[in-house]
Amino acid sequence: MQNLNTIVSSARGELEATYQSREKALAHGRALTRTCANAIRAMHRGELGDARAAVTGAQAEAAQVAVALTDYPELLYAGYVQDAHKELAEAACLLALIEGTDLPTPESLGIESAAYLNGLAEAASEGRRHALDALRKGEHARAESTLTTMDEILSALATVDFPDAVTSGLRRTCDALRAVVERTRGDVTMAVVQDRLMRSLTPESTG
Repeated sequence: MQNLNTIVSSARGELEATYQSREKALAHGRALTRTCANAIRAMHRGELGDARAAVTGAQAEAAQVAVALTDYPELLYAGYVQDAHKELAEAACLLALIEGTDLPTPESLGIESAAYLNGLAEAASEGRRHALDALRKGEHARAESTLTTMDEILSALATVDFPDAVTSGLRRTCDALRAVVERTRGDVTMAVVQDRLMRSLTPESTG
């Protein structure tokens, strides 16, 4: 057993390198998640310029995670990294939903498909707040448009029929989104009906 210490020393060196890369990835992942949260808050406040800047910053953090884990793909697909990537997808897709632009792709964000699809579903759920804000401002057309987009996302995601181990629990995320879409549909429908009723009772309508 003369090589015992050599083997352990070599293993210790490899594990130390893995640990240091993991710590770097964790730090960038925490920053990514924090930046995405700031982006979503800015969107809900209507500060889209700040939101775009935050999403760009989050993409830079995601790139740093990828660089830190270049030699450790097993860590790149660990749960904490995928959770951070899901937050990036949520922020970037919500921004596209609000601005009415094309969705970013998983490739453009530098993330894998399962994290992206779960983030897309959560972005659609966040669309409910955008729709309700529009209703409060009397912008019924914008609320209806947001609801339509939410419904389209749900319908598209429902076609992704794979085991949870492959999709990172997308089915459960879609079940939650479906409930949000139905509540939002009820709210938007009620507001539109009330608006039409009020219009029908104006002096101009009654003659």
